[in-house]
Amino acid sequence: MIRHIVLIRFRPDVTEAKIAELFAELHQIEGKLPGLLGITSGRSESPEQMERGYMHGFVADFRDWDGLQAYQDHPDHQAIGAKLTEHADQGKAGILCFDLPVTD
Repeated sequence: MIRHIVLIRFRPDVTEAKIAELFAELHQIEGKLPGLLGITSGRSESPEQMERGYMHGFVADFRDWDGLQAYQDHPDHQAIGAKLTEHADQGKAGILCFDLPVTD
């Protein structure tokens, strides 16, 4: 399994309601790609408080690297990715991506 981790530092003017709307749109891709196992999104509730401004994010789990590639190539992903970038602080500089192979 591949775990695709995305942390987002939204601009200060982006409301929680708008963030919820963006994440709802992200979740609409579920069920469209056979390699996508699921998406979890939300706001950090870490007691460590080490987010460094990256207070929101999501995790998308994929069966394999091909599933992640299909997601990255999908037009719905590209559209929501552009919207997330538009609302992130300093555009792409406000988004971190990390892909982690997970073994049983």
